[in-house]
Amino acid sequence: MTALQEAEDAAVRGAWGDAYAAYVRAQEAGGLGPAELADFAGVAYAAGHLDVSIETWERLHDQLAGLGEDNGAAGAAVRVAMHLLFDTALMAPVRGWLQRAERLLAAAPATPAHAWYAVVRSYERLLSGDLDAARDWAGQAVAIGLETDPAAAAIGRVAQARLVIFDGDVERGLALLDDAGAATMSGDLDPLSTGVVYCELVCALQGLAQYDLAEQWTEAMERWARTNTIGSMHGRCRVHRAEILRLRGQCANAEEQVLLACDELRPYVRRELGWPLTELGRIRLRRGDLTGAEEALLAAHRLGWDPEPGLSLVRLADGDAETAAATIREALTRPLPVPSKELPPTTGLRRAPLLAAQVEIAVARADLETAREAARELEEVAGRFASSALAASARQARGTVLLAAGDAAGASALLADAVRAWIEIGAPYETAECRLRLADAHRALGHDRAETLERDAARIEFERIAGTLAADPSPQATTEAATTEANATEPDATEPNTFVREGDYWRVVFDGRRATVRDSKGMHHLARLLAAPGREFHVLDLVAADVDDPSAAGRLLRADDAGPLLDDRAKHMYRRRLTEIEDDIEEARADHDIGRRTQAEFERDFLVAELARAVGLGGRDRHAGAASERARAAVTQAVRKAVGRLRDASPPLGDHLDLTIRTGTYCAYLPDPRFPSTWSA
Repeated sequence: MTALQEAEDAAVRGAWGDAYAAYVRAQEAGGLGPAELADFAGVAYAAGHLDVSIETWERLHDQLAGLGEDNGAAGAAVRVAMHLLFDTALMAPVRGWLQRAERLLAAAPATPAHAWYAVVRSYERLLSGDLDAARDWAGQAVAIGLETDPAAAAIGRVAQARLVIFDGDVERGLALLDDAGAATMSGDLDPLSTGVVYCELVCALQGLAQYDLAEQWTEAMERWARTNTIGSMHGRCRVHRAEILRLRGQCANAEEQVLLACDELRPYVRRELGWPLTELGRIRLRRGDLTGAEEALLAAHRLGWDPEPGLSLVRLADGDAETAAATIREALTRPLPVPSKELPPTTGLRRAPLLAAQVEIAVARADLETAREAARELEEVAGRFASSALAASARQARGTVLLAAGDAAGASALLADAVRAWIEIGAPYETAECRLRLADAHRALGHDRAETLERDAARIEFERIAGTLAADPSPQATTEAATTEANATEPDATEPNTFVREGDYWRVVFDGRRATVRDSKGMHHLARLLAAPGREFHVLDLVAADVDDPSAAGRLLRADDAGPLLDDRAKHMYRRRLTEIEDDIEEARADHDIGRRTQAEFERDFLVAELARAVGLGGRDRHAGAASERARAAVTQAVRKAVGRLRDASPPLGDHLDLTIRTGTYCAYLPDPRFPSTWSA
């Protein structure tokens, strides 16, 4: 059997890795013809080699154009544009390849290439904010696709549905989404098209805050992905699952899913890695991991993604309301030109989460005029798009403003309605947040018992989401808590601060108060930090120090080297994209198209920064870390739990550790140098 036959046989079986390797051997043995190149491009994408897939489609375009086969060359150009759009979100190169296809298709009768050209053009216009042009192209995609290629028609119908929703006709838009979804479930579409339809459908529902429907289609997408997924689709499924888990308050599981998604999407989406990183920031913010949330959101921003409103909310939670107010105002008045399939740039749906955050930040600063205006606009958006979640958010915002203005009775009624709505939606974090505002209203009205009920319910939910409270405490955990409390003693000013392990427990003394706490990984990390005030420990060092087998620790540290941030092929492709972006900037400048020019310049700056980040002094590659992020999350959670147990035994010690223990990729114990705290071990 020849290498080409092996490749074709493996592709039929869905063994994409084997098929890719065999195609590479076949290509090295004597080259591939145009038909085989097209198959190889599809297999390369399925096997996780996006750059090879795009490069192969580009080569096929050049070959067919040289042979005068305009329709085939146009089809290859459209495939390049499609992958660039869905897997990099770089609009300037997309436009360049669509122009190539347009010239080749201009005088030809309708073909599948025309249908796919209309699909990609509709999304390029949609993500660039030109909704009128996007609407026309989506209609052409459906009309031509029904005659030539049902897969193109299905994706065009999703684009149509989203545009109908943006026009405010939510009921009709949802019906069109159902029609598109039915096409995927029929099994008549190819795997790539099926995955795109599923993913775009869920994005549409998430953007509309139709969470029940989004959850149902996410489950359908996951069932399909178990046996049929190719390319980036499995990682995209995980991000959608993480979004649903976050909404449902299952943030530990959500973080696990989104970290796996980052690993799976890294070969594909380069810039769009900002999508799962932004979701990671949202999850960590809900878990109270402000350091981790900030790191994830800043990483997303470095990748050219919009981290708002998450980053502003992190600033607020960290006590910097002034910076939070400035950044959320900037996000609303001058949004970054970042394409988002969930929230296109010109819609009220894009502004809704920003407005909700602005209300919270403005009230914290006693800026009631800004809060009222944001709440008013949010109510308009909720009324237009008829979403129960948007309506609940708007009622919560309005109630928060009324409470800040002194109308506790009016606030109480609105906030109670919002709490009921969030409960019905199944959003425990939003419910808990709203309960706290309602508790404040009850306090202002003198309803002490009602205040206590709401505040306790919110506290329990926040602790469960953060992972510091077990949903169903085990007898062992209950006994452990009792042991900790029973072993706390009255202060003895003569006893030095002590942190020492004795069997399965740790003996801890702080300011003369003694306690005994059960052993845990978090206690091990704390002991190492307390023993070296001011020293920074990389999380991998902390994890490795807790591994009994030194060789295993070495493997862990070596595993953090995931290779160059960009390999040679990726760097070559980035440089090609930069050339295409520069051409787009020149065209935009000649056409006086400020919006297009701004977007292209933003993309150019991102690629330049990526290349600079990947290549160090002397042209040496910088390497990526794969294990650091998982270790950071594990260490942070373990330390937080240990501090919580120590707080139960000694509140002053808990306060001290909250102020002096810094977690993140680098952890440290940083006591005030004016009041040094020394520990014996």
